[in-house]
Amino acid sequence: MTILGIESSCDETSAAVVRDGVLLSNVISSQHFHSAYGGVVPELASRAHLQAVLPIIRRALEEAGITTGDIDAVAGTQGPGLIGSLLVGLNVGKGFALGSGIPFIPIHHIEAHLFSTFLDEPHPEFPYLGLVVSGGHTLLIVVHGVGEYEFLGSTIDDAVGEAFDKVAKMLGLGYPGGPVIDQRAQRGNPTAIAFARPMIDSKDYRFSFSGLKTSVLYHLRDRAVDGILDLSESDIDDICAGFQQAAVDVLVAKVMRAVEQFQLQDIAVVGGVSANTGLGAALRARSAVSGHRVFIPDLRFSTDNAAMVARLADLKGLPADPSNLIAPAFARIGDTFFHDAS
Repeated sequence: MTILGIESSCDETSAAVVRDGVLLSNVISSQHFHSAYGGVVPELASRAHLQAVLPIIRRALEEAGITTGDIDAVAGTQGPGLIGSLLVGLNVGKGFALGSGIPFIPIHHIEAHLFSTFLDEPHPEFPYLGLVVSGGHTLLIVVHGVGEYEFLGSTIDDAVGEAFDKVAKMLGLGYPGGPVIDQRAQRGNPTAIAFARPMIDSKDYRFSFSGLKTSVLYHLRDRAVDGILDLSESDIDDICAGFQQAAVDVLVAKVMRAVEQFQLQDIAVVGGVSANTGLGAALRARSAVSGHRVFIPDLRFSTDNAAMVARLADLKGLPADPSNLIAPAFARIGDTFFHDAS
C-alpha cells in the first residue's frame, strides 16, 4: 500500500510517501520567519501553509518517483495543533482523496509521534514506554500496540519545550529555544546553579516545568543590579546548563520509575525535545546500567513531519471509511486516542 502523508499542525508544512512500510520521500518546509516574533503566529502560519502545501506534495511525489495515480490512501493530521494550520493540510488531504476516489485516514498528531521511531530499524517492541516531549506536550504513555495506549501522565502547566523557549527568551537567545540552549549547555557547568526540579519526587507521572522556568527568572532577578542584568557568555552557558540539567533530571526520573513499575524493556523518546543531547545522553547512561533500550528518532523525524503520519497510517491499515471525509480538526489533545489498556 502506498500512502501520502500530509502534516501541517504548527509551523512546518510536510508531505511524505510511504510504501509498504518503506519511506520513499519526506519533504519539510519550515517557517523560519516566526523567530522574528519570538513564537509562532497562528494566522501567519496558516497563510504560509496555504502557499506551501501543494508544491510540497508535488515535490514529495517527484522524490518518491510516483504519480498521483500510484497513491492508495491519503493520511492527514487531524490534531492537536493550531486550528488554522491543521485545516489547511486536513482539507487538502481530504480533497486529494475525494478527487482520486481513495481512502482518507485522519491521524492523531501525538499518536504519530509515538511511532516516529518505526521509520528506522531497529524500533521498540511492544509494549514500550513513550515519552512525548515537545513545545506543546510532555506525556508518558505505555504503548501496548497500534491503537492500544495507556496514559500515565502529562504536564500540569508548561510543556518542557515551552519552558526551553521561555528561558531562551529571558536570556535573549531567540526562538526556538531548544537548540540554542542545548548548544550553550554543552559549554556550561550543569552544577554551577541549583535550579528547582518540580515534582521530581512525586509518586505519579505528572510534570511541572513552570516552576523551573520561574526558578531561572528569580536567579536572573537576583543577579540584576539596580534593575540592570549584566551576564557574561560563560554566565549564560552555566544558566543554560543548569536549567537543562534540571529539566532532564525530572524527565529521566519519571521515565525510569515508569519502566520499573510497568516492567517495560523499551523506551521511545519522541517529539522535538527528543533531539536534546543532554536528555538522550542521560537516558542512555541510565539504561546502560538498568538494561533497558532507548530509541530516539533520527533528527529529521523528531520534529513535526509527514513521514510519521504516513507510517502510522500504514501500520493501522485502515479500510475505506466515508465518515473520515468529515473528520474535524481539533486543537487540544483531549482523550481522542487514549484508553486504559490495562
